[in-house]
Amino acid sequence: MDTRITENSWALTEKEKQTLRLIVRGHDAKSTARSLGLSVHTINERLRDARRKMSVSSSREAARLLLQAEGGDVVSSNPDLLGDIEIGEDVHGLEEEQGAASIGGAGRAYPRLWIIVGVFLMTLALGLLALTALSPVASPSQQAGSVAQDAAQSEVVDTARQWLALVDEGRWDESYRGFGTAFQKLNSAQVWAEASQQARVPLGAMITREFVSQQNLPAPPAGYEVVKFRTRFANKTDAIETVSLDREGGQWRVVGVTID
Repeated sequence: MDTRITENSWALTEKEKQTLRLIVRGHDAKSTARSLGLSVHTINERLRDARRKMSVSSSREAARLLLQAEGGDVVSSNPDLLGDIEIGEDVHGLEEEQGAASIGGAGRAYPRLWIIVGVFLMTLALGLLALTALSPVASPSQQAGSVAQDAAQSEVVDTARQWLALVDEGRWDESYRGFGTAFQKLNSAQVWAEASQQARVPLGAMITREFVSQQNLPAPPAGYEVVKFRTRFANKTDAIETVSLDREGGQWRVVGVTID
């Protein structure tokens, strides 16, 4: 008797199959969303539904089972690729696959927080390389003195500081409105709130925040301003907060933030 399972056995929708086919080829949630022109939240919902129907805990396993049922071969050069956990990705699903511990109370080791819009990753990296190549042109001592004094009082630094204060107070909706349009197109206010509650809340109250530096990142299309603060939280005594901002509609808008 032929007991092979076919894709019809799981009652997957065509959209769920389409998503799994991209996953098995090495895509993660973010790149799948970009390929299909959808939000990462939508992709995660498809993956969760597919895992539930197929009774598996891993998106990779679900994708491979579908590929096997359809008689295909895995073509990904990196079959373990699902990417780092970033805003909008299926945090719970990836924790199950990687055995990661959930973020908890004081005394635990907090993972590095990455909350940054995916569309800017490559341009920011290129900009950093360009900034490194151009740095010998200016005198480091002259830069350090003038930039530190001027930037501390500048509009962009004030904007970054005020935006972080909203995050400190858990005002997710207001802080979401401070993001640029590119971020808001890729991530909903709900996704931002959920990611912030998981990553920011465990750090505890902000105790002190000191301005460290401001740099212009010469990345396309028009460059970004990168502002760093040294911050002490109740549950993390020494952190570096980096806020990247872009000029949009005459106002500074946040395009990315990290906490190390």
